[in-house]
Amino acid sequence: MAVKLICASHSPLMEFATPQDQSKEQKVRAAFEQLSAEVKAYDPTLIITFGPDHFNGFFYDLMPSFCVGIRATAAGDWDYGKDNNRIDVPEDKALAMVRRVLDEGVDVAYSYRMQADHGVTQPLHFLCEGQLDRYPTIPVFINGAAAPMPTTKRTIALGRAVGQFIKSLNLENERVLVLGTGGLSHDPPTPQMGSVPPEVEEFLIAGRNPTEEARNARQAKIIAVGQKLAAGDTSVAVPLSPEWDIALLEKFKQADFVAMEAMTEAEIRRDGGRGGQEVRSWMAAFAALDELGAYEMTTHCYEDISEWIAGFGIVSAELKG
Repeated sequence: MAVKLICASHSPLMEFATPQDQSKEQKVRAAFEQLSAEVKAYDPTLIITFGPDHFNGFFYDLMPSFCVGIRATAAGDWDYGKDNNRIDVPEDKALAMVRRVLDEGVDVAYSYRMQADHGVTQPLHFLCEGQLDRYPTIPVFINGAAAPMPTTKRTIALGRAVGQFIKSLNLENERVLVLGTGGLSHDPPTPQMGSVPPEVEEFLIAGRNPTEEARNARQAKIIAVGQKLAAGDTSVAVPLSPEWDIALLEKFKQADFVAMEAMTEAEIRRDGGRGGQEVRSWMAAFAALDELGAYEMTTHCYEDISEWIAGFGIVSAELKG
């Protein structure tokens, strides 16, 4: 059975803020390079990627808990997909996956015009040598930014339903790669409904397709935070939580889904920050793999990189035997 998993954090500040301890950055980039070579050798016939959004493709005018892209392009934030924004979604398989997930009792939304932001496109960029459309890819959005969010229990149910879809494929002829992106602990300056001026709320509700000037201004605020952190000013962001990150990685390693299902939105916010909510993408990815059988996880790196506002982890997993 040819199924592999990779889960990785992401941070747009990778290209804008250099960590004071440069060995941390070197370890992250080395892990991506190693896994990129492994993906190239594996040559997947299908990638299923679970990822969040940061108010670039999904907004409060209609915010689903989960959404499968039947057709998708890169949102263009942080220039990922700037030269070629195409994501090669195999429509027939994407529709078949939606059908199977619905049949499994998970009410997933689907889109013929998904815009996937850096939560999906940055890991694809690093793992596919910058080519977002190198492999057939089905993007699955999981809300990890817009409260209220899906429970971890329903998120894991989504992953298991996708695992059932993978089971239905002819795995003698398919090489499936399951990706989960986001987290780990981090608390980026993401605006929240109810605590921002009306014009910012309007952006959170209906901010699609901003002008280049507006997008650059928004990204400049995040870059400024990263650069202040790189200069040693720790007052501009909530500290990372390496202890929480390491404990969570152990839950994934041990396939402790009971513990994951017990994690609440409030608990994750308290211990992992606003961005910690993105770990739902990892939960879904691991649940999909676990639905196929027992697995073995390898941790390629974990680094707490405050300059990137991220507890940065990269892991892979394969089925045992």
